[in-house]
Amino acid sequence: MMGGLVSKLQSQQKIYDLFVVGGGINGCGIARDAAGRGMSVALAEMNDLASATSSASTKLFHGGLRYLEYFEINLVRHALTEREVLLRAMPHISWPMRFVLPYHKDMRFEGSTPTSRILNTLMPWMKGRRPAWLIRFGLMLYDNLGGRKILPATKTLNLKNSVEGAPLEDRFEKAYEYSDCWIEDSRLVVLNARDAEARGADILVRTKVISAARVDDVWEVTVEDVASGDQRVLSARMLVNAGGPWVGDIIQQKVRINSTEGVRLVRGSHIVTRRLYDHDKCYFFQGTDGRIIFAIPYETDFTLIGTTDAEHSDPGTKPECTPEERDYLLNFINQYLKADISAEDVVWTYSGVRPLYDDGASSATAATRDYTLKVDSTGGAPILNVFGGKITTYRKLAEDAMEKIVPFFPGTLGHWTAGVALPGGDFAVDGFDALVARLNEDYPFLSPFWARRLVRAYGTESWSVLGDAAQQADLGQTFGATLTEREVTWLIDHEYARSAEDIVWRRNKLGLRLEKEEIAELERFVQSETAVNNAQAAG
Repeated sequence: MMGGLVSKLQSQQKIYDLFVVGGGINGCGIARDAAGRGMSVALAEMNDLASATSSASTKLFHGGLRYLEYFEINLVRHALTEREVLLRAMPHISWPMRFVLPYHKDMRFEGSTPTSRILNTLMPWMKGRRPAWLIRFGLMLYDNLGGRKILPATKTLNLKNSVEGAPLEDRFEKAYEYSDCWIEDSRLVVLNARDAEARGADILVRTKVISAARVDDVWEVTVEDVASGDQRVLSARMLVNAGGPWVGDIIQQKVRINSTEGVRLVRGSHIVTRRLYDHDKCYFFQGTDGRIIFAIPYETDFTLIGTTDAEHSDPGTKPECTPEERDYLLNFINQYLKADISAEDVVWTYSGVRPLYDDGASSATAATRDYTLKVDSTGGAPILNVFGGKITTYRKLAEDAMEKIVPFFPGTLGHWTAGVALPGGDFAVDGFDALVARLNEDYPFLSPFWARRLVRAYGTESWSVLGDAAQQADLGQTFGATLTEREVTWLIDHEYARSAEDIVWRRNKLGLRLEKEEIAELERFVQSETAVNNAQAAG
């Protein structure tokens, strides 16, 4: 049983090397890296893992093509290099995608980019339009900055009478097609946490940090079990503040240190519609305001559209896709599609707050997506504050964080995470279909959708999830949409799930397919199982 505060800490008096605050991708990535170097690590997350920003991304491992216009070359290079490193380590939850960028002569820059300012000076007759040669040059850089080996290069498409052009208005005749990767963002977080725990870390979900203070060169951290209200004090030689949107709140309210560093909270909203086209490629659309959005094949039968960039003032205010943001995305994509879509076509929306490092940029869109790591040891025991970052560079962020941490821990082992498989990812990048076929052979009662869903979630661990089942009935109660009792108990016992929401919106996206009554029945089952497990742990 994992993630239970009392059962883990009943008679524990040790001093951890690291105490990580925050169970998003940065916190879990740092915890995994540190535990793999032999450090003793505890991580506390006040809610579910990936319950905030890290489950609300656009779900792409990408270099950030548009960041080239801001001259963020190093950020793009690092992200492009990481795509293939990560792809090899998690081919079940990440896979290559081709992106189609339709071109038309009226495409315009976002007005504040350095590139737009230069071209407006040198080529004023363009009146802010993006020339085709510049897009092609940017894609040439994109192909070559990161040492691409697995992913295919950019090519030009004729949209006339092509499957890629079929959903688009006839005025789009040409497009550029390039490569990036998909990532199941919230599963990435959970698998990093699981691997950290397998290497010795204590992962404490639903555990809130009340306060932290330096006492005799160690941090004394008061934590509270959210379910029971029980409080304990844990000790650590170093604190890592990976609180994401709450990083500033942790600095000011929890540890109470002086810092001039801050975050800029930017809300990104997405909408999900019925499937809008028949192929498996993503569209990269550029609007008349210079911004971009993606339209991405999603969960087999849907299309994901996003994202927006809007200022968000308070991390304590739950981000939601506003009607204005929804309509903005709908109007944006309708500039491209032959068949317009409306609010009635939207089946789900989600929104997350990106905690960007506050670099004083003039707009949310222009704010840097790179990360900044700051160590404060002026008052005794050190603290590392993590600002910003993007999901594609999480592993590199963790390595760079360890470069800041290891001087305080002489003898710590070196880099190790590059290419090391996450749980379930120990198979070849091109081995997914073969793995699905083998699972179907071993469990012939699985439907094609079911088998693919399991391998996409669990990879080689799919056999552990299904166990000795010879028929569907052996998997226990069915909750709908191929979700069974055995899988649910696996998620409770091995992946920190404590509610139906954890399961159907973060461990998978079956919330798109389940009815409200089915989710309610799942919630009753999860709470019953959790109560039994807690009673056993307490006894």
